[in-house]
Amino acid sequence: MSHDSPTRRDLMKPLQLLGLAFGAALFAGVVTLVSMGFFQQRTAGEAGRAVVTALVIAGISFIAVLLIVSLLLLAVDPAQVTKQIDRPVLFDDDSEKPEQGENPDAAASGDPKG
Repeated sequence: MSHDSPTRRDLMKPLQLLGLAFGAALFAGVVTLVSMGFFQQRTAGEAGRAVVTALVIAGISFIAVLLIVSLLLLAVDPAQVTKQIDRPVLFDDDSEKPEQGENPDAAASGDPKG
C-alpha cells in the first residue's frame, strides 16, 4: 500500500490557518477588554476606547499569527513529513563517519595519523 506524500496545500489548509489566527485574535481581544475594565461600570468614553484598543490588538494578533504560522509551514518540506527517521536527529549525517580502522578521536581532532 503506497502512501501519497502530502502536498504543500495539504499542509497549509487555509481554513485551519484562518481559524487558528481568528482564535488567537479573539483571545487577544477578550484579554484586552478584560484588562481595560470593559466589563465593569465605566463611562461611555472609556468603554469606547477599550473596544477600539481591543480591535486594534485583535487585528495585529490575527495578522501576526497568520504570517508566522504560514512562514513556519513554508520551512517544512512536504517530502520530509512522511519520511521515517531511524537515527538520532542531533548526530551528523552518516557520510561524515570515520572509516573502519581509523581512530574516531583522531578523526574528530583532525590528526591524520590516528
